[in-house]
Amino acid sequence: MAKRRRRPWLINTSRVRLLRVNRAFAKATPAGALVLDAGAGHGQYRRLFAHARYETADFAQLGTRYTPLDYVCSLTDIPVEDGRFARILCNQVLEHLESPADALVELHRVLAPGGQILLSAPLFYPEHQQPYDYFRYTQFALAKLFADAGFDEVSVSWLEGYFGTVAYQLELMHRVLPRAKGHSLRRRLLVGPFLAASRVTAYVLSGLFARLELRWQYTASGMPKNYVVRATKAFV
Repeated sequence: MAKRRRRPWLINTSRVRLLRVNRAFAKATPAGALVLDAGAGHGQYRRLFAHARYETADFAQLGTRYTPLDYVCSLTDIPVEDGRFARILCNQVLEHLESPADALVELHRVLAPGGQILLSAPLFYPEHQQPYDYFRYTQFALAKLFADAGFDEVSVSWLEGYFGTVAYQLELMHRVLPRAKGHSLRRRLLVGPFLAASRVTAYVLSGLFARLELRWQYTASGMPKNYVVRATKAFV
């Protein structure tokens, strides 16, 4: 009998939620539809669109592994005809674009009339993929950017609930709180135990809040770590 794999204590609930959101988007995508993964990275959602025709675009400037790319380009200038794609997904990319408004106009151009786009973007997250990290987004900024780009039926919602945000803040606390080693004896004796206890407490609480998030997506107060936008391109 196969041994059941144990789940790690620290859980990235945003990745769990993103997979669920993209799986639902893929399930609603008609068989054979042409899909663009804009800013595809290593193509973690490719398998979800096995029933469709999946194409990828990315600027490929980071020293990381990329999925095979159909278009190596800026998302402000995708070398395809107007209205090519029935569906577009764009996950955790908008913060890395110098001109997000121009990119959304371009995504609107290459989306077919009646087509749908799914996009996620962070509100709370440390700087990453330096130096290509420029923005964080409120729900109002995202709604305006999409409306200005010409999209219709724009819906902005929380990706994870507040418990997921708290779990991540605690995980960050566990990872980055300083250690008193190498400092004065007074600091090591007075501050060191407090910081050590705080790191352990944050570790335990992060795992508990992550598990709570996956059972109860609380959105009545607090803030999400990320937002999800769903929108369509109207028929002319």
